[in-house]
Amino acid sequence: MTNRFGAAGGLGRILAWAALASLGTGSMAQTVADQADAPATNLDIPQNLQIFGKFDPNVRKPTAIVNGSVITGTDVDQRVALVAVANNVAQLTDEERQRLRVQVLRQLIDETLQIQEAKASDITITNDEITQSYNGVARKFNRTPPEMAKFLRASGSSDRSLKRQIEGELAWQRYLRRKVDPFVNVGDEEVNAIIDRLQQAKGTEEYNLHEIYLAANDSNRQQVFANARQIIQELQKGQQQFDGLARQYSDASTKSVGGDLGWIRLATLPQQLADAAQQMQVGQVVGPVETAGGFSILYLTDKRQVLTADARDARLSLKQLTVRFPAGTTQADAQARAGQFAKTVQQIQGCGSVEKIAATINAEVVDNDTVRIRDLPPQLQEILLKMQIGQATPPFGSPEEGVRSLVLCGRDDPRGGDAPRPDQIKDQLEQQRVNLRAQGKLRDLRRDAVIEYR
Repeated sequence: MTNRFGAAGGLGRILAWAALASLGTGSMAQTVADQADAPATNLDIPQNLQIFGKFDPNVRKPTAIVNGSVITGTDVDQRVALVAVANNVAQLTDEERQRLRVQVLRQLIDETLQIQEAKASDITITNDEITQSYNGVARKFNRTPPEMAKFLRASGSSDRSLKRQIEGELAWQRYLRRKVDPFVNVGDEEVNAIIDRLQQAKGTEEYNLHEIYLAANDSNRQQVFANARQIIQELQKGQQQFDGLARQYSDASTKSVGGDLGWIRLATLPQQLADAAQQMQVGQVVGPVETAGGFSILYLTDKRQVLTADARDARLSLKQLTVRFPAGTTQADAQARAGQFAKTVQQIQGCGSVEKIAATINAEVVDNDTVRIRDLPPQLQEILLKMQIGQATPPFGSPEEGVRSLVLCGRDDPRGGDAPRPDQIKDQLEQQRVNLRAQGKLRDLRRDAVIEYR
């Protein structure tokens, strides 16, 4: 959730390109479908097999040549550092670093294949385009391009690594627009049929899901399954966030938006995913869920009922009071200051008195007239749903950031749920079909590639 009043966001919240992920709360990572047993395959493998030769799992292939293009060990190391910075991980263990190197090398191979295929179709991303995008990232960080480059180098990465990832994203998106989008058609009859089904489904639940999809085949299914389990373990640690990992590892084209599938009904999902999602609570992660083409890790961010007004869609007019604590404030001091703050807030009698009372405790006041309840943290949602105009929330905050309270000044309740517009439905259907074709194209590129590991 984005705090509409909040202070500066972290690295991934600002960066629009693939590697860098938004910073959320680590509490979201839970699993309910553990699937401890590895999946069955269709391979003809003897039960009493014998291994001929040696295999050392500690030997890693750090570099590769992909259709003549070299991926160096430095490329891998700098991208690993970029992933760590993006997910706010200060220190990787040796085991995490080794595993991440293998996964990053796989991503760099895909990225190289995508750039090569785009160039084969006379699609080239110019240096000016890459630089413009890179400079835009730097501006969002309130850094000049040289300062951004220095920051990345200090983190063990480089501006070259980030620019390479930007090039890969732009090249693949442009390739899909030129070679796939024009051949994806959605007719009016399909759109109207969906609108009819929505009306019939009014009141049923739909889900806002995010997905990390890992493609697998019979030859690598066991390894991909293990990788999926490792990703879930990273989420459980709370150090890395779902959308960052989706951008880094997902094989679906939704990786560029953190794996966001949008609002969907379970009937539109493959049965395995629908069964898993139906058991989920908001904020929960499940998986790995085996599908025909690989494995999925799902994250449920929200639920709502089809074409039904949701109280959490109400738009609020709020005033926020903030008292910041000095550096080094202890938990005990924070509790005492919060108690005094609470007594002062109780004196508020409507929004007209906020500024006067705030002045008595040197509190900052911030106004916002367009906040949806659902865009606030879950704890505040429950409180605000029950509040009357002029009331204030209990104090909330931390010793590091100070104490805050929200005063409810107005509320516009949502009208009855409206059906999506035909153009919105058409866009979503087209995007789904583009995603499927993009996955198929990338599988073909991997199958036909000449890759030499060193």
